[in-house]
Amino acid sequence: MKEKRTEELEHVLSGTHPEDFGQYVRDNQGSLLGAGHDFYALIRQVLAEEDMTQQALFIKAQIPEKYGYKLLSGEKKTRKRDVLLRIFFAARMRPEKVQQALKKYGLPVLYARIPRDALLLLLFDNGCASCEEADAQLIRNGFAPLETVGKGDS
Repeated sequence: MKEKRTEELEHVLSGTHPEDFGQYVRDNQGSLLGAGHDFYALIRQVLAEEDMTQQALFIKAQIPEKYGYKLLSGEKKTRKRDVLLRIFFAARMRPEKVQQALKKYGLPVLYARIPRDALLLLLFDNGCASCEEADAQLIRNGFAPLETVGKGDS
């Protein structure tokens, strides 16, 4: 089922009675934010498409395995968008999937008006598949490299 745009959801919601809210949620589950399991399902789908194991993903993303498994199982959450971007680069995700995954996770999407975000979008769009390459481009353009997982995170 295709994810509905915000405008479509608002239209449906405007014709919904408060007592029918539960039905609205059931009917539009795939388009609503905050359902963490949707993020993890999306990542598993991307890994299957790329024929990549979680272990290989964490190695490419330079994320400790134990922490990575906890992130993808939902046991652990991060507020560091860069940590997720590392995973997305390692998984060779396209910009549309990156934005979808960030929304599902509850973090801000990449915004083309913010120069660093614009460069990141460009890198995803051009198939950048390594954190090293992304970091090199970020540094070359005067931006901080992608944050890593710190000792307090894992």
